[in-house]
Amino acid sequence: MPNSAPRTIEKAIEEPSALVAALRGMRNHCPRCDHKPLFARYLKPVARCACCGQDWTLHQADDFPAYIAIFISGHLLAPVLIAAGSRELLPMGWLALIAVLGALLLTIVMLQPAKGAVIALQYHWRMHGFDPASREVDQRPD
Repeated sequence: MPNSAPRTIEKAIEEPSALVAALRGMRNHCPRCDHKPLFARYLKPVARCACCGQDWTLHQADDFPAYIAIFISGHLLAPVLIAAGSRELLPMGWLALIAVLGALLLTIVMLQPAKGAVIALQYHWRMHGFDPASREVDQRPD
């Protein structure tokens, strides 16, 4: 008699490289299958991918995306402000206004792509709950 156990059909998805997964996450696509969207709202990831079913609630990005966004914003704004300030092109009040608004705008624009990349890298490196072995250990009854 053939095996009558129910079969589950899973899509065979090739695991992407770290760079590909990070670029997918930055574009608001699922790092695993490249399906859109990764985020339901601005910084809240979807519970599960609609295409591959990957659970995205397991991530622990915490404050790291904000650090990345602030770091990049500062490195983009610093040369501009130094150049404008050394040539005395604008009064100091205008430079301060440009610095504050530029930092806010750049940080807000880069926050979601940074979080998408961090979630993608956590998935790729099997960190936190993305490691299947750690999920089996957590679900064992005591």
